[in-house]
Amino acid sequence: MRKQPFVLTAAVLLGTVSAISSCHSGAGVSDAKAAAMATARVAVAQRGSISHVLTLAGQFQPYQVVDVHPKISGYMKRINVDIGDIVQQGQTLAVLEVPELRAQLQQTVFEVEQSKQEINRAQREIDRAEATHAALHAESERLNEAAAGHPGLIAQQELDNAQAADLSSAAQVDSAKAAMAAAQQHANAAHADNERVQALHDYTNVTAPISGVVIWRYADTGALIQGGTNSNSQDLPIVRLSQSSLLRLRIPVPENDVQYVRDGDELVVRVDAVNRSFTGKIVRYTRDVDFETRTMETEVDVENRDLSIEPGMYANTMLRLAHVNNVVTIPVDALVLKDQQNIVYALDSSDRVQVRPVQVGLEGSKLAEIRSGLSPGDRVIVGGQEKYREGEEVHPLLTPEPASETVQETGGMIDMKGDTNGGGR
Repeated sequence: MRKQPFVLTAAVLLGTVSAISSCHSGAGVSDAKAAAMATARVAVAQRGSISHVLTLAGQFQPYQVVDVHPKISGYMKRINVDIGDIVQQGQTLAVLEVPELRAQLQQTVFEVEQSKQEINRAQREIDRAEATHAALHAESERLNEAAAGHPGLIAQQELDNAQAADLSSAAQVDSAKAAMAAAQQHANAAHADNERVQALHDYTNVTAPISGVVIWRYADTGALIQGGTNSNSQDLPIVRLSQSSLLRLRIPVPENDVQYVRDGDELVVRVDAVNRSFTGKIVRYTRDVDFETRTMETEVDVENRDLSIEPGMYANTMLRLAHVNNVVTIPVDALVLKDQQNIVYALDSSDRVQVRPVQVGLEGSKLAEIRSGLSPGDRVIVGGQEKYREGEEVHPLLTPEPASETVQETGGMIDMKGDTNGGGR
């Protein structure tokens, strides 16, 4: 009877030990499984935008530059402008003295007056000839009527003389009209010559062909100025005009980026010299890549009515080359190229690896556009994809990544506080 409590006690202890051993065995398996599971750095596919922008240095040029030559040669009587003066189109810049031209103009005026007098004389001669012809014609008609009514009353010789006088007076009328035509032609020639000489005389007043700024003056009062009648002439102009109220901003676009340049494309312009920023539009480009610089000249028209920007100033510009908006983006490091196909290692809801082919669009330096194969919210492994197998369960370690990116490529910028930094991309 004393051995029974001992047996019970031993049984209880054995059950307790067995239970404790069983618990420790389950925990060990779980810990071992967790220790064996690989950790993967993952990012979430998001909606965002990717932009490529090109930063370039450009230089302002006048919209037009005109060397003003006189049409005729002469002595400088008066010059009304100097460098820096703002002039309007049609404004008199200088006056030339050409004495012989003034004499020619006076002579043409006399010739015009003389031609008017010739026309007056010719008109009077026509009037006289027509009056004489009318009288002689009437007389011839009366004689013919009388002879017809009373045959033999008027001698035939008298009738013939009257008819001859009638025909002669008609010829005189025609001759007077011919003289009038010649007088009118002479008058037209005199008028044309007068207009020609008058036009030459008007050229003694040298006017501005455009509105602009006088950027250089070449002549002084009393100087002999040669007429700019020959485009090959090396004669100096009177002044040089620059149309600065409208400027051309010339930008050299590298040949790799020429494909993105289109008329109307907007770009941001920063003029550090005058602390001014604005948005401009491409209005023209050469469609020709320079053989030496491998760039294409591209122009933006810039309004400069207040003349705050001087030709020759530099500007830094930012041109957007390619852009996608509201697209699915993932880190570039999540892409793997396999057999000419882009793939990603995505995780399903059970944290198991799935290999998915994707179609890639625009790529930046950190992000890539995914056109198909992923949806916003999908998780992808970033980096070290060769360590994972499809179907493998991993422990995800979420890495926050931006949804959007702007990639800046530089074709050269101007640092107004230091040296000029030219550069490649």
